[in-house]
Amino acid sequence: MRLEAGCQISFQAEVPTPAIFMLRPRSGLGQWVASEEYLLEPNVPVIEYVDRYGNLCQRLVVPPGSFQVRTAASVETADTIDVQLGAAFVLVQDLPESVLEFLLPSRYCQSDRLIELAVEIVQQSAPGYDQVEAIRRWIQTNIEYRYGTSDASTSAVDTAESRIGVCRDFAHLGIALCRSLNIPARMVVGYLYELDPMDLHAWFEAYIGDRWYTFDATQKEPRGHRIAIAYGRDAADVALVTQFGPMQLVNMQVWVNKGN
Repeated sequence: MRLEAGCQISFQAEVPTPAIFMLRPRSGLGQWVASEEYLLEPNVPVIEYVDRYGNLCQRLVVPPGSFQVRTAASVETADTIDVQLGAAFVLVQDLPESVLEFLLPSRYCQSDRLIELAVEIVQQSAPGYDQVEAIRRWIQTNIEYRYGTSDASTSAVDTAESRIGVCRDFAHLGIALCRSLNIPARMVVGYLYELDPMDLHAWFEAYIGDRWYTFDATQKEPRGHRIAIAYGRDAADVALVTQFGPMQLVNMQVWVNKGN
């Protein structure tokens, strides 16, 4: 299905403020960017680069006063996500070097502190995909989705203890539990068609059977029609806006519609 997705974000800056935006999806597995637009008001010089995870990043200085970013993309998306029960666990010594860093604890995913919980969750599951699916199902069943219950400092350990959170927290917990079992896992942010309420979304991927598979603990069943924008170890790597000075978010609108 072709999706028309985008967001409009308004800021108020007190002084010239350096910032990095990460708002452009790339064509890749499961998605093809047919067209896009990127508008700044007022218009300022932009330098684009690709970070270590392959994300498109836009570096600029936000001028004092009101500033608005509007991005939109027309993207061909996969109708389903791949599901492969029984896909094998990959031994650490056989993993590609490019995925090894996704085994390590990170700022929001303290996998070294969740080993006992992970072992308890997967004790009846075969190593590999089935373990990750058991983790996804446990989070979906046992963690309550509730707005306003977490903030930018909330970690996987916090969510495991409080048993509440939003998509960001669900993803962090899934990632940490996978890593504690020596399964590489990474965070993804982007758009999901018919998400309710509509917003930018987060999920995670796990490396099993020599490839990455998508898991979304906020959804009861596997769902396609996703547009990935950014990948990373956790939320610190996939922030859609990183600012280096006083700048206030005034408003944000997100849309994902069925295209023609």
